[in-house]
Amino acid sequence: MREAPLRLPGEEHTTGSSQEPDLPWVTIVWDDPVNLMRYVTYVFQTVFGYSEAKATELMLQVHNDGKAVVSSGSREKVETDVVKLHQAGLWATMQQAK
Repeated sequence: MREAPLRLPGEEHTTGSSQEPDLPWVTIVWDDPVNLMRYVTYVFQTVFGYSEAKATELMLQVHNDGKAVVSSGSREKVETDVVKLHQAGLWATMQQAK
């Protein structure tokens, strides 16, 4: 007997297709009280290769809005990005784009 997949609250249930839609995934970095803004900018530059201006823009979005989407792509790529950010001490999650 095949069990239905677990779904998070708010996830839409689709019928008729056993495959997930081919939507990109995104990496979200969340604000935290630990890391300095300059360090977050540095991490964005080193992990993603962003210019200082782009990394600063994303850092300010995290600081001011509480979160920012910092990368997107396949599930595997985004999983790797999240691991790298965790290794750098940042709070990051992933979700499928809507």
